[in-house]
Amino acid sequence: MKKVLLLLFGIVLLISCNEKQSKEEQVAVDSKITQSAEPDMKKIALNIEGMTCEIGCARTIQSKLSKKEGVTFAEVNFEKKEGVVEFDANKISQNQIVETIEKIAGGDLYKVTKVSEN
Repeated sequence: MKKVLLLLFGIVLLISCNEKQSKEEQVAVDSKITQSAEPDMKKIALNIEGMTCEIGCARTIQSKLSKKEGVTFAEVNFEKKEGVVEFDANKISQNQIVETIEKIAGGDLYKVTKVSEN
């Protein structure tokens, strides 16, 4: 009986040691992934249709863009119906920026009609 208990204890100990090693390896791999590459900064100009007011529309779009990870600068001009966005292309794409604008308020209000790189 003692031999069986010792054998079971040894197996449990061996299994628990292997799990700990796997976790350490996973942490090492995760830290390599989180190391960011050099920023790939881009600047785009967007024509935005559907804005009806400066504070409720233009500022809302600007605020939503500014909160996105990777966006370093966002400015929306209501009178010109334009937006300018500077962003790190390694963190967010041009298409994701357009989608962010077009999904505001359920996707019924704003439409990006033209995108040009500056």
